[in-house]
Amino acid sequence: RAHGAGRVGLAVPVASPEAVEDLSREVEVVCGEVAERLWAIGQWYRDFTQVSDDEVVRLLSRAAPAERVAAPVAAADPPPRETEVEIEAGEIRLPGFLAWPAEGSGLVVFAHGSGSSRHSPRNRYVASVLGQAGLGTLLFDLLTPAEEQSRANVFDIGLLAGRLILATRWAGRQPGLEDAPIGYFGASTGAGAALWAAADPGEDVAAVVSRGGRQDLAGSRLAHVRTPTLLIVGGEDRAVLELNRMAQDQLGGESRLSIVPRATHLFEEPGTLPAAAELARDWFVEHMAPVAHARSGRSGSGAHRGSR
Repeated sequence: RAHGAGRVGLAVPVASPEAVEDLSREVEVVCGEVAERLWAIGQWYRDFTQVSDDEVVRLLSRAAPAERVAAPVAAADPPPRETEVEIEAGEIRLPGFLAWPAEGSGLVVFAHGSGSSRHSPRNRYVASVLGQAGLGTLLFDLLTPAEEQSRANVFDIGLLAGRLILATRWAGRQPGLEDAPIGYFGASTGAGAALWAAADPGEDVAAVVSRGGRQDLAGSRLAHVRTPTLLIVGGEDRAVLELNRMAQDQLGGESRLSIVPRATHLFEEPGTLPAAAELARDWFVEHMAPVAHARSGRSGSGAHRGSR
């Protein structure tokens, strides 16, 4: 998913019912034998020696229909190349992944939720969808491993927002990104940090998207947010949905609440994460592309910021 796969399948010869049920929430599972008593995988094989990668490739090629093997792959714009970076945040260094397309229309900085990191598969999937739309992405760890040990730090929205602002300023010093419009994508507690940072008078943020966000953690700063904000919430995430409705009433600028049917808090249900990613992509493109054109001198003075 992090590389842009629309569908992910898992094929295994044998598995327990619990494993099939759990994995089916994430991928399409094909299982040859569901074993009620699965003590050891090896007991299901006459020969349990490992198969080499070359042998796997050969067998898959032999099993594929000839017309599928020969069919050309449709050309597509290559995804932006991702590089590992180290962000200076005062006396500490925060690792991250930066992807910037040749003709980027803006950079989306990710603020992860509690207990998550730059390796978050959900956020990396969203980043891949944004990359295909010509947007750059920056995923980084807001806390060091030592800081993560304290739950107080995980919910210190002021601290997280401060790190987000430092990362934004770091990005603005990188070659080719000096004039790039900035967007924030926040998940869970990270959404509170994104809105806190967007409300900072020294920051110029073109758009914010929240997925299953805890905007309420931004408190009174919500009223100072003038950045166009999209709130994406799962239809089955009822507690967070109510919090988002109350937070939207406090936002000072343009906002929209989009509900993804059947989705719970982590958007684990089939099709729900792609739906959220597409909503985020469209919001960022709508609000960041005009800013990019304005800064390059191809249009007016800036992005339009309407009211709800």
